Order: sequence, then structure tokens, then C-alpha cells
Amino acid sequence: MKLYLVDGTYELFRAYFALPSIAAPDGREVGAVRGFIQTMLTLLRQPQVTHGAVAFDSVIHSFRNELFAGYKTGAGTPTELLEQFPLAERAAAALGLVVWPMVELEADDALGAAAHRWQDAPGVEQVVLCSPDKDLAQVVRADRVVTLDRRKDVVMDEAGVWARFGVAPASIPDYLGLVGDSADGIPGIPKWGAKSTAQVLAHYGHIEQIPEAPADWQVTVRGASALASSLSENREAAHLYRQLATLRVDAPIAEDLPQLEWQGAPREPYQQLCAELGFGRLAEAPERWAG
Repeated sequence: MKLYLVDGTYELFRAYFALPSIAAPDGREVGAVRGFIQTMLTLLRQPQVTHGAVAFDSVIHSFRNELFAGYKTGAGTPTELLEQFPLAERAAAALGLVVWPMVELEADDALGAAAHRWQDAPGVEQVVLCSPDKDLAQVVRADRVVTLDRRKDVVMDEAGVWARFGVAPASIPDYLGLVGDSADGIPGIPKWGAKSTAQVLAHYGHIEQIPEAPADWQVTVRGASALASSLSENREAAHLYRQLATLRVDAPIAEDLPQLEWQGAPREPYQQLCAELGFGRLAEAPERWAG
């Protein structure tokens, strides 16, 4: 089997900014939820999608915000989008999918934890992380755990991580800690660009293994003295930024693998939700009904 794990937050954001506004009969904005349902239906129509789950950032605030004030928040996110998160979680459940609503942790933590937990489970051929987020590259393993950018239809395995970032999956948190990640509010370390960081980490792997003195470096990098000086001055920050970029593979997941098998959409809850939100044309859209 292939286990499909979906970043519901990303899918909801993508639908909100790509699709027109739609109002429910009671006036609520529901365009993003409609788009989310449509993209989930498209995924579930694929015959290889037999097991799956969807994770959401139910609150766009996590323990990382307590560690670093500059970490991403929900500030600037349209209210009309934030108000659709509970509806999207209901929609995923109404489609018969397991839902992981994250509060203190993030959706990516749940996806990473699930991949870590089931990558070697009997019967699991591959874990597919449906998200383009860079931080998920850290849990990619050979071709057994991969990421899938559904918008671009691009699969990234371990060779793909090396090709894109120039480092091994295990070095991705270090890479993001040094280079930064604007999407998550991680500023990175001055002077450490993508190319130089890849060259250094491809050899040393992790921040603490990089020698203090550039004369001790066993890799030739342009501007090594400036890089070493900047890292020396900001080493504590580099470790913090790496911590922010490191997924929590111990995120609590209550379900066992058999519970992630998709049995179809439960007809009554799904059709009740469609009626409530004015999605009449989607009411008969699922190709399989539970029970």
C-alpha cells in the first residue's frame, strides 16, 4: 500500500487564493472549503490512494512561537480564510478521512511523525507526504518516504532532496537554520547562502560538526573566513533556528495504521455538510460511500 498524508493547511490556503469567493446559504465565506473538498475528491479518485490522513494547523501558533518571537503566526492571514479551518476539518472527516488537528504542534509535525512511525510498517510500500513544504524534506528516505507537490505534480525522493538542496535529508534542519526559511519566519545566519551552506553541510552534515576555524575546514568554500566568523558570532542562534526547523516526530497520533484505510465517505454527514454550505453539485461527487 501507499500511505498518503496531506497537509490540509496548505491545501486550504491554496484553494483560498486560487478560487473565487463563494457564500454559503447563511452568508459564510466557504470558497476555500469547496476547493478543499474538490482537491480531496480528486486525490481519493486515484486507485492507489487506499490509506490516508489530513493534518491541519488548527491554531496557527505552536511551541515554536514561544522559542522565537519572529516565528510565523496567523498575522496577516485573511479572517475569511481563518474562519474556514474548522469547516475544512469537518469536510475532511465527512469525506471519511482521518483528521489530525494540531494545536501546540504543527501539521508538518504530524505528517513527519506519521512517516517516521509507518515507513517500515509491514505492507507499506511508500509514504507520500502531500505538501511542497521544504521542512518535510528532512523525513524523506530513499524512495520509501517522498514528498509530492500536487500542484506541480512533482515527487521528491532522497535523490531529489540532494538535487534540490545539495544536502542529505538529515541535514535539512541545519540547512534551514543557516539559510533561513522566510515562509516560517526563520531569518538564518548572515552570509550563509544556499550554495555555501550546501557545500559545507554536504561534508559536515550538522552545524556542531563545522570547525570553528576556517583553516580546519576540509572543504573549499568561497568566503570561508567570513562564513566561519558569522557562524561563530551566531552559533547559538543557528542552533535555535535549527530547532525551529526540526519536525517533532514524536507528535501524538492515536490511530493505528488499519484505521487510516479509506472506506469511503459516510453519506449522511457528507451530504448534510454539502447542504449546509450550499455545495449541491458536490453532494453526489464521492465515488465510494462508507458502509
